[in-house]
Amino acid sequence: MNDSIVSVVRGTGSALPAKVMRNRDFEGVVETSDEWIRQRTGIEQRHIAGEGETTVSLAEAAARKALEAAGLEPVDIDLIVLATATPDNTFPASAVQLQDRLGIASGFAFDVHAVCSGFLYALTTADMYLKNGQARRALVVGAETFSRILDWQDRSTCVLFGDGAGAVVLEAVAAAEANGEGILVSKLRSDGAHKDKLYVDGGPSTTGTVGHLRMQGREVFKHAVGMITDVIEACFAAAKIGPADIDWFVPHQANRRIIDASAKKLGIDMEKVVVTVDRHGNTSAASIPLALDTAVRDGRIGKGDLVLLEAMGGGFTWGAVLVRW
Repeated sequence: MNDSIVSVVRGTGSALPAKVMRNRDFEGVVETSDEWIRQRTGIEQRHIAGEGETTVSLAEAAARKALEAAGLEPVDIDLIVLATATPDNTFPASAVQLQDRLGIASGFAFDVHAVCSGFLYALTTADMYLKNGQARRALVVGAETFSRILDWQDRSTCVLFGDGAGAVVLEAVAAAEANGEGILVSKLRSDGAHKDKLYVDGGPSTTGTVGHLRMQGREVFKHAVGMITDVIEACFAAAKIGPADIDWFVPHQANRRIIDASAKKLGIDMEKVVVTVDRHGNTSAASIPLALDTAVRDGRIGKGDLVLLEAMGGGFTWGAVLVRW
């Protein structure tokens, strides 16, 4: 690892399906209500992929916006890391399909599968490749079409998730020229003992089917805040900072109650927390880059800001990343 190289964010982008599904739209599908969903999750609406909209098509739209924001062309990218749990095909990787759509014929591309933590795993992976000199510029994408693996008769899960994609462009820069910008610290964890608490009940090697998402909601909530706090405090210790030093906290957008409880336990002011779960629902690996792009484009996140990213997903997997904008 070359400590004299840092990975600096050059641009962000996001994409959402055209169809918006509001809470009241579920009232004729399952036994639920707008009030029930809002009180328990903080979600008001989510976007659902329609015909012709796929994980790769959403990833392409988000990637092109990120490239435009970075002032770069697709040919400037020599690494694509795409995080998803809902690929267009079992294989090849959605990343190589994105590479082809962008017209990139060089470099390398692959998928990362860590469910809701996927974007942070992908970001950390790309960071290491850049620091090792394997690539100069990386496109890191989180893209999902979770609506395609939901059981629409299960009110405990179908109301929670949505579809979308988010992307960032990273560039390897000499630390002496980066002015303190870039990815500062990453902490990733997993514990497979919790597999049955959040999983999909199908797969090529078991059922030969895609399957549906299954979740023990109370168990996930019980573990979430503690696990999230663990990796964030590890990041603070590594960077020798505290909660007061954070300018913006961009957590995984799974549930408003988890977001609020995590911020409170960590001592992070809620005014510093970026929340988009009300508009997007839980978009798994797309969640953080969607929220990040929202806050960048509305002017909240700006140059020099210290941004904390955090996520937890099925597996369990969880992680946190500190970035100086």
